[in-house]
Amino acid sequence: MCRKLTALFVLLIPFQFLFAQNNLLKDFPEGFGPKEVGKRLAYRFPDKKHMLHAGKWISYPETFNWTGALKYAKLTKDKVLLSRLEERFEKLTSQEKQLLPIMNHVDLNMFGSLPLELYQITKDKNYFDLGMPYADTQWAVPQKASLQQKEWADKGFSWQTRLWIDDMYMITIVQAQAYKATGDKKYIDRAAKEMVLYLDELQRPNGLFYHAPDVPFYWGRGNGWMAAGMTELLRLLPKDNKDRPRILKGYETMMKSLKDYQRPSGMWNQLIDEPDCWAETSGSAMFSYALISGVKHGWLDKQEYAPVARKAWLALVPYINEKGDVAEVCVGTNKKNDKQYYYDRPRNVGDSHGQSPYLWCIFALLEK
Repeated sequence: MCRKLTALFVLLIPFQFLFAQNNLLKDFPEGFGPKEVGKRLAYRFPDKKHMLHAGKWISYPETFNWTGALKYAKLTKDKVLLSRLEERFEKLTSQEKQLLPIMNHVDLNMFGSLPLELYQITKDKNYFDLGMPYADTQWAVPQKASLQQKEWADKGFSWQTRLWIDDMYMITIVQAQAYKATGDKKYIDRAAKEMVLYLDELQRPNGLFYHAPDVPFYWGRGNGWMAAGMTELLRLLPKDNKDRPRILKGYETMMKSLKDYQRPSGMWNQLIDEPDCWAETSGSAMFSYALISGVKHGWLDKQEYAPVARKAWLALVPYINEKGDVAEVCVGTNKKNDKQYYYDRPRNVGDSHGQSPYLWCIFALLEK
């Protein structure tokens, strides 16, 4: 009898371990649950002031903060929050029309992803009509385009291509949203082709990315944009898409490197490979989003990466203050071939650069 019980116990060990692995991204201590953390962050957004781009238009950090709050409202069926977010958007399209971004830059065209998210939630065609031109003009070459921009377009890429790693979320997200809104594969296909270009040009053998070809530093949030962009594509790309294997390989290589560079605390540094650099929240949250998604969608081995993703989430939450603002967020950062420049970047509290990636993590943790 004793031998039978021992044998049964041995057989159960793998199942117990697997059960524990499955729960790593479900069961959290009090104060760390994605639904409760998400409510603090999502309800913080409607009360925040606009974060403008060059003082003129709704910025990409605010756009993504807004979209993250919408995803939370949709996922949790929070009609009160959804109503508040729609009311704020209605004001943007009536009293604040001057804040709607123009369609002439990668950091501005991404705005289309927001009305397209609203369209998918509400089915209000006004949102569709507002959002789609932002996706379409990203490939429609303007008359005043430069020679280099026309050359990119002639090769089938966006005329807004500039080979900065930030672009691979800015371009990917509006094209992905257009694909979800229309079902037209041209949007996701061209986003995938663009991603392969950036992978081939910027990803290094260790899986990380230079900020740009002439800036050989592994900036945290910049790499986060790549991680999140690949994640968005892998969520949507059909299995038979010709570019999917290349993107998946780039993603897997990056995730392995991120596992190796994760700090003992669970965070990642402003310059990922520099041990004496400071821990930065926005990039760390973007990496966490990519890791959580990879584990839950089966792109990453659960036993190897679920503990990495959980460790990151548990490290990130304490950076949220009592107001629902995230601390230690690197400010907006242009490329510069100067390592000290990245060390010295100011750190903000409540900056939308940091708020939105946390909401992406929450979305990934809550989705089935």
